[in-house]
Amino acid sequence: MHLRIIACLLSVILLSSASLPKTGPIPEKKPESAETKKPAEKKIEKVPAPNKDKTPLPTPEDTEPLPQKPEAEPEPVLTIEPEDGKEYAACLTALKQIGATFREETRIDDGKGCGIDKPLTLETVLPGVALKPEGKMRCETALELARWTKEAVLPAAKAALGNEGPLTAIDQASSYVCRLRNNGTTGKISEHARGNAIDIASFTFKSGKSIEIQPRDEDSTLIGAFQRAVTATGCLYFKTVLDPGSDEAHENHLHFDVLERKNGYRYCR
Repeated sequence: MHLRIIACLLSVILLSSASLPKTGPIPEKKPESAETKKPAEKKIEKVPAPNKDKTPLPTPEDTEPLPQKPEAEPEPVLTIEPEDGKEYAACLTALKQIGATFREETRIDDGKGCGIDKPLTLETVLPGVALKPEGKMRCETALELARWTKEAVLPAAKAALGNEGPLTAIDQASSYVCRLRNNGTTGKISEHARGNAIDIASFTFKSGKSIEIQPRDEDSTLIGAFQRAVTATGCLYFKTVLDPGSDEAHENHLHFDVLERKNGYRYCR
């Protein structure tokens, strides 16, 4: 009987111990090593977003200088160039020797660069060959006109128009006049305004026949040959020669001038 009670108690104790949780000593917490420590998180400061309603001011590096208005160029001062006294005297001597007649004039100054320091009025180009009407110009212009007439025009006239008799007049359309080139309202000053140029409109012979300058490149007559000959030889004496084939402004005359160019260049059209 006692044995049964003891056995029952033992079984109760065994069952109770099996249902209880197992317990043991609590392990000590290991200290964290430097390697296992997590780095402290850095605080990231948030930059406020730019206000879209306001345009940020540009930095000095981003700012480009404003374009400056170009300064207006001063207008060139046009003056009358003084002529060398010795060269002028030599020119007068040569003009007299060739047989031209002329009058010396006082200095012309019409403003805006128009004028001649030592002008003269040419009356006859050669003995028996008048300049109609007489014209004001520089001595150099008059001398080259006289040389061209004597050495080129007279031989060509005799060969082509001998039956018309001697040449009696060279008819000019323009000598000295204060104006721009081609009578324009803008542009460069004309060489006529400096006394350097003369325009030839026609040639008159003793018979009364007048040979007018006009387009004659395709003219196969002796008159056409005469005009082409005097035009071509003009470039042997003058620095510029313009004829009816040059442009519309010269369809009825020959333009001759003594404008000096670099390296002795001559413009002949």
